[in-house]
Amino acid sequence: MELGIISLQSKDVVRFRVFTLKDLMTIIDHFDQYPLLTQKRTDFEFFKQIILMMGNKEHITLEGFRGIVAIRCSLNKGLSEKLNQIFPDIVPVPRPVVQPSTIFHSHWIAGFASGDGCFYVSLFKSPTKLGESVRLMFTITQHSRDEQLMKSLVDYLGFGRYVARNGEHGELLVTDIEAVTNKVIPPLEE
Repeated sequence: MELGIISLQSKDVVRFRVFTLKDLMTIIDHFDQYPLLTQKRTDFEFFKQIILMMGNKEHITLEGFRGIVAIRCSLNKGLSEKLNQIFPDIVPVPRPVVQPSTIFHSHWIAGFASGDGCFYVSLFKSPTKLGESVRLMFTITQHSRDEQLMKSLVDYLGFGRYVARNGEHGELLVTDIEAVTNKVIPPLEE
């Protein structure tokens, strides 16, 4: 089944985009079957609500269109400055908080790390014989709304730590390679 389009965004970025309501329903079905565990789930639920409204042709009425804009106000980063000027009287839909899950699945962890994880190898000055040392690090960065989920993941893995960054973001940080290599990680549910 073909779904969406893949395009080169820039030299180092490839983008996968899905536009049609029919194809978007395939995406909705996927995330209904395999739910998001982070606060991004709220954005998904809002997006799903808009798709269903459009499927019911609500977007072609003024009331339905304004309802979609009210949801859009609470989705991701809200309305752009331009849209705020066009719709100054729209009241955003209240944004529910997703309760953090502690049920981790091997495929979820792999996808989470694939989407938001980074592997670092850095060199730094040290008093060793070579005068340089190697630092290995693995991080997963998330919005601070998902702090509890990130701490649960650290607890589950039995290594790493959660570090808050600049008030908006935090990261699971793994720098103690010996702790990781000596750790027996519990088998994940398939």
